[in-house]
Amino acid sequence: MRRSIPPTRFRALPAALAVALLAAVPTAPAQATPPGGDDLVVMTQNLYVGTSLDPALTATTPDQLVAAVAQMYATVQYTDFPARAEAVADEIEAHGPDLIGLQEVARWTTTGPGAPEGYDFLAILQAALDERGLDYSVAAVSENASIGPVPLALPGCLVPTPPFVTCAVQLDDRDVILVNDDTPGLRWDDPRSGRYAAQGAFDTPIGPISFDRGWASIDATLDRQPFRFVTTHLEIAAFPEIQQAQAAELLAGPARGGTVIVVGDVNSAADGSTTTSYAQLTARGKLRDAWDEDVLGAGSTCCQRSNTPPLAPGALNNVDSTLDHRIDLVLGRGAARSDGSRAELVGDQPFQAAPPFWLSDHAGVVAEFRL
Repeated sequence: MRRSIPPTRFRALPAALAVALLAAVPTAPAQATPPGGDDLVVMTQNLYVGTSLDPALTATTPDQLVAAVAQMYATVQYTDFPARAEAVADEIEAHGPDLIGLQEVARWTTTGPGAPEGYDFLAILQAALDERGLDYSVAAVSENASIGPVPLALPGCLVPTPPFVTCAVQLDDRDVILVNDDTPGLRWDDPRSGRYAAQGAFDTPIGPISFDRGWASIDATLDRQPFRFVTTHLEIAAFPEIQQAQAAELLAGPARGGTVIVVGDVNSAADGSTTTSYAQLTARGKLRDAWDEDVLGAGSTCCQRSNTPPLAPGALNNVDSTLDHRIDLVLGRGAARSDGSRAELVGDQPFQAAPPFWLSDHAGVVAEFRL
């Protein structure tokens, strides 16, 4: 046994209540993580691109699209990923996960005279981790959607004569696996990534836009126990057939085989209220959920919602949490064992007193497996 998640990683019971519970419980075999093997702590976190994309996806004319992009990028600036990355890095430092699966690892690239600063979320987060002396390597990257460049009509980019708008912006979306270089006995190789054959698309004034959903994986060993680690981001519930087809591809592809841990944003509510993808993934003989709702509660991870014009929706300035369903999952199979009790949410509380209040529009999940 290497280690377990320190007790401080889990919500503490009030001292008096804890003492009373301990006194009331007779001595019995603990229903904890199965005995034997080594402990592996994993984390999943959707970083959030920084704005709702709905204004662009619902635009019907080129002028509406240009206005929508300006509104969205102003919201990206407002939601301040450099500040949010510090909060994500704090959570990583506090929990020390061995493996991390990230989704919506955006790269916003701006060009042209007067263009505002762009944001590479991966580079920003890596810098925040480095500042804390944390050694995490980028092990695998899935290159998903690449949207743009499109005109960016923000102040500083507008001129009175053609072309009228001097700046442009492009969004590239990625899923990323980070590996803790300081974890004893953890080795990895064979980084892979791919896109699902089933993809949704939105009709826009510049043509169809797809998010090109995909996955990234590595093969690893912990003290010679082999396993595969996968991160993914499935299609939104508005495209249920596409999402469910992607779940089937995941099970038949990167998540197929012996010992597998899959983390990610599957966009399917665990209570079955949206699509059947969660049920597909956790069907008998498939993957086991590391979050037991009977023990840990609902564990809602999605989503922080706000609508405060002139910003785009999703400005992370809602004071009260609006998380109301669980779609961010940690799943395992084979020798990756969990009794469903060794997991907790991260980022479900405000990280600062002024907007953006939340480190993402999703809470993340940290869970422990015994290998």
